[in-house]
Amino acid sequence: MKKKLAIILSLIMMLSMVLVGCGGQKAETPSSSEPASSEAGESAESAEVKDTLVVATTYDAKSLDPHATNDVASSNVMQQIYGTLVKLNENNEVVGSLAEKFEVVDELTYKFYLKQGVKFHNGEELKASDVVYTLKRAISPIGGSIAHIVGDIDPEGFEIVDDYTVIVKTKTPNSSFLPSLTHFGGGVILNEKAVEEAGDNYSMNPVGTGPFKFESWAKGNEIVLARFDDYYGDKPSFAKMVIRAIPEATNRTIELESGGVDIAYDITTNDIKRVEENKDLKLIRKMGNSTTYFAFNTEKEPFNDPKVRQAIGLAIDTETIVNAVFRGVGAPAQGAVPPNIKYFNKELGAPDFDVEKAKALLAEAGYPDGFKAKVWTNEKKARVDMCTIIQSQLKEIGVDVEIQVLEWGAYLEGIKTGQHEMFMVGWSTQTPDPDMSLYGPFHSSQKGKNNFSYYDNPKVDELLQQGRLMEDSPEREAVYAELQSIIRNDAPWIVMNNGEIVVGVRSNIEGFEPSPFGYHVLYNVDIK
Repeated sequence: MKKKLAIILSLIMMLSMVLVGCGGQKAETPSSSEPASSEAGESAESAEVKDTLVVATTYDAKSLDPHATNDVASSNVMQQIYGTLVKLNENNEVVGSLAEKFEVVDELTYKFYLKQGVKFHNGEELKASDVVYTLKRAISPIGGSIAHIVGDIDPEGFEIVDDYTVIVKTKTPNSSFLPSLTHFGGGVILNEKAVEEAGDNYSMNPVGTGPFKFESWAKGNEIVLARFDDYYGDKPSFAKMVIRAIPEATNRTIELESGGVDIAYDITTNDIKRVEENKDLKLIRKMGNSTTYFAFNTEKEPFNDPKVRQAIGLAIDTETIVNAVFRGVGAPAQGAVPPNIKYFNKELGAPDFDVEKAKALLAEAGYPDGFKAKVWTNEKKARVDMCTIIQSQLKEIGVDVEIQVLEWGAYLEGIKTGQHEMFMVGWSTQTPDPDMSLYGPFHSSQKGKNNFSYYDNPKVDELLQQGRLMEDSPEREAVYAELQSIIRNDAPWIVMNNGEIVVGVRSNIEGFEPSPFGYHVLYNVDIK
């Protein structure tokens, strides 16, 4: 096995050099990286004051409108700006947030009692009318990316009891409804006046109730936030927050070492020891709820044939790939529901690896000599490395793969419009309920929204809806176990790894606790 890993690692290095000539030539070194380096020097000089927290992320936000996007990079920023109606406590129980308390009146009816005196960043007070306005907007076409979260809300099911009390009804019983309201797309409350005044520019002019308010956004470079002095909760200890997009992993580590940033997300395997051995830095690790997957556009030939998808899955040695690329960070995945999430089906076991069976299935499907295909990935190095090894492994069954590396924004737009054939990306389960793992990526109503494999299986649709109608019970667990088995067999996804949150912080930063959901609270950090 050690010899096999060494060969694969050598292959990554050689083929990564070749990929420089592909479509993503500049993806890992955007034009903003040079000025960012000089800014880092200025940040280090001004760090004596330490009234500004600087955070390095992998990607820039796509939008700061919670109804317009469902990506982790955007949620990482929105976490600091907005408040949700309810939230999860340390035991993953739903508790009040902007709502001081709530009642489940019956299986379709929820009553929320708002905190009084909560101010939006524009000075307006939070009222029940804002809740109704927000949820109606969320279930409108504007909220296409979050339809799997709020789609069961009844458009006619709102009642404002008074300024601080509101009733919300769902069209059908939904056991995942309250957990869904802890998600930024489902539970963030917007100010009607702010949204209507900004119009189409709201995504660049967000107004929330959170501890930080939006100040500026240099696209592709950084977002600047300022402390909101009228915040209803505990005030942050620092006045400014700068969230910088630094796609190249080594550059994030260098900026952390130099003091250009205080916190750096997504420390890669190659840089872990470097951070651990630096007395000025700390490394924080926590298993997350993300799954990286290699998948197919099941509406395009030959990937509309399950035998082709199964054959490719059998030809990919996922365990060896994950061990080679991540070297102990995270773990090989077993299914579409991560191990931390309720009803994870541990009986699935590791995906099978059988090249001869793969060849036989491909021949049965009418491709005894294989075929040519393209795989898309974004510029994240680990994904490029995995695609590189997959490219080599699929040659064994005659599948000739061309790798195309795209800039993140172009990548998202392309998979949303179905331009891809095969692709590598991730899905983060951002509530503890398995509905969040499965409904968005696999229900046929979500094609092009979060179902980027364009998967359509009536039985899966039926079970997903059934799971929403059931209270937590062994019977509900059996529904999700069956779903995970069907999806494994149909193979719209080939799961690769479950991610681990690996963050580097300066030694003078205290109080940072990463979230397994992938977006992190920054406003309770202390700078010593």
